[in-house]
Amino acid sequence: MPEKRPPPEECANCGAAIPRDATACPECGADERIGWREESPYDGLNLPDEAWGEHETHADGTPPPAKVNGLAWYWWVVAAAVLLAFGGWALHLLR
Repeated sequence: MPEKRPPPEECANCGAAIPRDATACPECGADERIGWREESPYDGLNLPDEAWGEHETHADGTPPPAKVNGLAWYWWVVAAAVLLAFGGWALHLLR
């Protein structure tokens, strides 16, 4: 049976801090069953910081539109308008 290793200080999968007595990462669930990794599989890729999407901007320097559940706010407005129009049409048919 392999020797039980303590968890690393930081999760190589998601970057969250891991308590010393933890059996799994509190953020992503990586655990000792699959083996604690000391480094992320992405560590050797030498990606620029912009690749992580934390500092997204358009070519002109403006930030992208705010998102709700992964969709830009204006798509929610379009969806609401379509639902209202459909509801009005359905009410018109019921008269």
